[in-house]
Amino acid sequence: MPPKEKKYYRIGEVSRITGVEPHVLRYWESEFPQIRPRRVARQRLFRKKDVEIINRIRQLLHEEGFTISGARKHLSRKQAGQKELKDMRTASVPADPRDSILRQVKNELVEIERLLAGL
Repeated sequence: MPPKEKKYYRIGEVSRITGVEPHVLRYWESEFPQIRPRRVARQRLFRKKDVEIINRIRQLLHEEGFTISGARKHLSRKQAGQKELKDMRTASVPADPRDSILRQVKNELVEIERLLAGL
């Protein structure tokens, strides 16, 4: 069930929405400058944008096999690239369909590696 659209989400709600434990969210907050929840009365309040970034970080780490450092660099580069595009006022370049196929093959290889490591 999709979450109700709200302006702010508490850490427990973000945990349920993203499937990431609260202690991991607090750690990621220290590692990724893109995650900036507001703090009100000792509560972290996350915006929809924060939730989207957290989902992307989870995908990079768990599905695409990035390290924390690699994911941080990837997000920083992507953010810088988006800013450049906005500044240049150019149209976005369509994604190469081969990228998604390669990503899927990589994910499957990572899963095979995990299975073999468990033997």
